[in-house]
Amino acid sequence: MMKYLITDPKYYSHDLSLFKDKLKKSSNFDFILYRDKTNPNYRNFAKIFVDILVERGITTLFIHRDPLLAKSLNAFGVHLSSEQPHLIELSKSLGLFTVISCHNIDEIAFAQKLGVDAVTISPIFFSEKGGQPIGIERLQQIVREFKDLKIFALGGIKSKLEVDEVTRVNGVFGFASIRFFI
Repeated sequence: MMKYLITDPKYYSHDLSLFKDKLKKSSNFDFILYRDKTNPNYRNFAKIFVDILVERGITTLFIHRDPLLAKSLNAFGVHLSSEQPHLIELSKSLGLFTVISCHNIDEIAFAQKLGVDAVTISPIFFSEKGGQPIGIERLQQIVREFKDLKIFALGGIKSKLEVDEVTRVNGVFGFASIRFFI
């Protein structure tokens, strides 16, 4: 079961020293995404993010929403928002592992048709900002329907309890979370 840490400004500060300290302490993940929709210095922080993690020997890191920035920083990949399927082809042409956020079957099918490497499907469990959870049974159906696609469960995964439930889904590639890793 792959573990995908997603950063959030609520836990990864815009204060440079706090940001660096938090990154240096982050652990127990297979993939990590620098996601911060509010940081006016996103490009600079993205470079620091990459530098710190590469220095630690971590190379499976993603930049959010910007394939060209991800490529310029030699990131492993890019994580696109659900509004960005038009960037899948560009991302793939740049040699980036491409993940896109999805919230329904139609989005997953379209992303798969465009050649995406992986998707996050959310929300699985209740999450304050996530909308109606799809639940474990529906996740199992989705994984079965898209068996050739890497699928990360996302949304409301904050403890071992939710991770254990996702782990029981046959064929799910992994889970992505912000709060589980805090």
